[in-house]
Amino acid sequence: MDVAGVAALVGEPARARVLVALAGGRALAASTLAAEAGVAASTVSGHLARLVDGGLLCVEVSGRHRYYRLSRPEVAHVLEALAALAPARPVRSFSQATHGIAIRRARTCYDHLAGSLGVALFDALVAEGLLLAEPGDGGADPVLGAGRALQLTLTNLGRERLGTLGVALDPATRRPQLAYCVDWSEQRPHLAGHLGAALLARLVDLGWVVRRPRRVVTLTDAGRAGLADRLGVTGFE
Repeated sequence: MDVAGVAALVGEPARARVLVALAGGRALAASTLAAEAGVAASTVSGHLARLVDGGLLCVEVSGRHRYYRLSRPEVAHVLEALAALAPARPVRSFSQATHGIAIRRARTCYDHLAGSLGVALFDALVAEGLLLAEPGDGGADPVLGAGRALQLTLTNLGRERLGTLGVALDPATRRPQLAYCVDWSEQRPHLAGHLGAALLARLVDLGWVVRRPRRVVTLTDAGRAGLADRLGVTGFE
């Protein structure tokens, strides 16, 4: 297990910015990633090659164009955990401040919902009895601490309620149905795994949330009403 090798890949500032730009789960072109990382196109190509060789990124080819995305959800989980431990950067512009507020309010973490909205959704699923979140077998969560890892279970009521909403419940892959990340901005869990991804996809299809550039997600009026009525998410203005 080459932990040091992975840490070295993530630890270089330009590569870290590339990974964060891809943490929303979408594939981006090298030119876009160069702008996000603040480096020249010739420089970012070397960083992308190292991230691909290290197994953190994969490449999708469309015609003459190459697009990069995170290789698997676990990479986003690592970034989320590191962000929870990292000190905040100083805000240097109004646009940075505005984006910072928006991304803490609601964002994508790979392919599932994060930020204040993601945490509120997780809490509502538990409060409504759709999801059980119980202490694991004495396990440790890297952010929450020793003995605070969670074991998640989808209840019969949760299966019924989410199925009625049109959420795809049964994964066709080996990906775990239920998982969680400790949200870096809220320091509390949000839902990940297949169910987290399926739930976000359904909310987008319903028009309840809208994906924006740079990982930001906005909640629509219909979404605010629908989440309150169907899943018990209240008090999120």
